[in-house]
Amino acid sequence: MDDIKSLRRILKQNHVVAVVGLSANWWRPSYFVAKYLKENGYRVIPVNPAYQEVLGEKCYATLLDVPDKIDMVDCFRKSEEIPALAADAMRVGAKCLWMQLGVINEAAGASAKAAGLDVVMDRCVKIEHGRLFGGLHFAGVNTGVISAKRAV
Repeated sequence: MDDIKSLRRILKQNHVVAVVGLSANWWRPSYFVAKYLKENGYRVIPVNPAYQEVLGEKCYATLLDVPDKIDMVDCFRKSEEIPALAADAMRVGAKCLWMQLGVINEAAGASAKAAGLDVVMDRCVKIEHGRLFGGLHFAGVNTGVISAKRAV
């Protein structure tokens, strides 16, 4: 899904986000996306077997280890790892499978969509939230790449 109406609905309705591949290193994209989400009212659940805690939240090794309800699974993993993550997202009852920039797996997306999940591929949650809800002024997004000005 990449139309504005669908993206806005997904971001409004899904406030518990499991970030798979979340790094504890502040300079990693997964970290500042998760930090942005927390600062904008989302509950972030880190999923990464390398850590005990990230951003003050208990970190889980896999999606299946998370005891709480998950609305959205935000994937910072390689495209070839998405089929297993999509299957886990379906098992835990997530409503949305979101694949970050550069992460595309059509087969896993089709499988998740057939199971009733919203599927977003090759898009950044932070950028889309900022674009649709007025947060483009935050650090890391105001690069001048997103503009209403026509290219010369």
